[in-house]
Amino acid sequence: MKHTNFLRPLAVVLGLALGLPAYAGTYDITVDKVRIDTGTFKKNGIGYNGSQTPTILHFEEGEDVVIRVKNNLRESTSIHWHGLILPFQQDGVPGISFNGIKPGETFTYRFPIEQAGTYWFHSHSGFQEPDGAYGAIVISPKGGEAVPTDRDYVVQLTDKHPHSGSRIFRNLKASADYYNRAQRTAQDLIEDAGAEGLKAALQDRKMWGAMRMMPTDIEDVQGFTPLINGASTQQNWTGIFKPGEKVRLRLINSSATTYFDVRVPGLKMTVVQADGNDVKPVTVDELRIAVAETYDVIVQPREAKAYSIIGESAGRTAMVRGTLAPTAGMVGPYYKMRPQPLLTMADMGGMMSGMDHSGMDMSGFDMSGMDHSGHDMSGFDMSGMDHSGMDMGGMDMSAGMPVVPSEGAPGAAFYAPGSGLIPTAANGGKFLGYEDLTARKPLYRDRPATREIEIRLTGNMERYIWSIDGVKYEDADPIRLKYGERVRFKFVNETMMAHPMHLHGMWTIIDTGKGAYDPVKHTVSVAPGTTLYTETEVDAPGQWAFHCHLSYHAGGGMFRKVIVEGGPS
Repeated sequence: MKHTNFLRPLAVVLGLALGLPAYAGTYDITVDKVRIDTGTFKKNGIGYNGSQTPTILHFEEGEDVVIRVKNNLRESTSIHWHGLILPFQQDGVPGISFNGIKPGETFTYRFPIEQAGTYWFHSHSGFQEPDGAYGAIVISPKGGEAVPTDRDYVVQLTDKHPHSGSRIFRNLKASADYYNRAQRTAQDLIEDAGAEGLKAALQDRKMWGAMRMMPTDIEDVQGFTPLINGASTQQNWTGIFKPGEKVRLRLINSSATTYFDVRVPGLKMTVVQADGNDVKPVTVDELRIAVAETYDVIVQPREAKAYSIIGESAGRTAMVRGTLAPTAGMVGPYYKMRPQPLLTMADMGGMMSGMDHSGMDMSGFDMSGMDHSGHDMSGFDMSGMDHSGMDMGGMDMSAGMPVVPSEGAPGAAFYAPGSGLIPTAANGGKFLGYEDLTARKPLYRDRPATREIEIRLTGNMERYIWSIDGVKYEDADPIRLKYGERVRFKFVNETMMAHPMHLHGMWTIIDTGKGAYDPVKHTVSVAPGTTLYTETEVDAPGQWAFHCHLSYHAGGGMFRKVIVEGGPS
């Protein structure tokens, strides 16, 4: 079982010693039922190698790996190697890549390691991943890290819930607000009336009610305990350092549904890698890591004291603290969670497109004076709406339009201007945005896309149905690509939730206007009511999965099969 921080297969060690160009390592993983203890509750779950602590696989760039996966469950399982470039038959998606791993069976994966960086792996069967079936992958580059460090730690975040994944999905299908513990109350109405006036507060409630929504509908699932490396705040995961050392933190978000805002109070974070690919170093105070993303950051604590690693849910309903300390047993300071954000009508713009307004009393709402210049409003059916009296001055309803950074709002790129979700750093400092990411070296030559494919992210929160282009996975035709083409994807988020979209087997290049230096990722977050452009070099023949990485959105239908036709001559 080769999965600890310091063990590598003997073949790897010999290969390094002899200077051989490639070497083979064999790794063993068991998939087991485990008892998960968060310190606040215990539950039955799934773990690798019999533990709730995530297994860490260490590979070397250029290595040919053999991974034997033994299924000790009473149900089929699978492992997907998230972000790894490999033959599609080794990708680990039942029904697309292979048939899965039956109970009691051992499946052997074999593939070359063609990249370096921080990645992760997880089950692609049912809701086993939110039940605990996830781990980390660290791949060392042939020539050493572009930015060397003295210490190196995986910081793998997740949202552990007392309920099983399948039970959560059933409850959400029965009532989408089942886990919304931030319902608006009469006291909220009183406070809003005091701040805005009673009429405005009532009108606001009326509009949200007509959409069958609440401004607190930011997270599908609340009531979870966040963990770092399988440990809650109470259990206090700790990484050791000596003052003055540079410490690399490999941030991985393995959550079912939760975006985390990560910071180390008292220390700057220098981002050096995004989704396994090196970026030009950028120093920030805080970053938002979407579900399934990874970021490598470097911190340099100079004082011999405990520092906290804070992971705060974007909806401000839960928080986890780990510790960086000069000695074991120390505990970093605990910080109070910040106030919960509220969705705005800018966030709802995509949802309002195509919405049936019949029977919706809009009297008293004046949209006159709202500047629509330059905005494509073709998707907004506002016929029959009485806009008189609705003061929407300054609100941008440009759902479906490219979003640019808002002046004075670090990290705001790709959020609708006026969004309630635009992140701000806890100390008022720099918050990372996609616009801050610049590839260290171009991965592909910059060339025009051969065609554009529009991907509309659609859903019905009330019925808890999620889809692409209004069609669920089981009813949809595959997306067909041609080997060798460069495809431009236009993601149009017509829902009120962010969606981390993951294309298996190929890289996703985010169009930030940097040409060949645009950041290259395996997962991209598309914010509510916005449009995001990406490009993909179609260089991997076979069948691949393409889906939202929120577990219950993928399970609800926001999923596609991609077929790459043709191949290298």
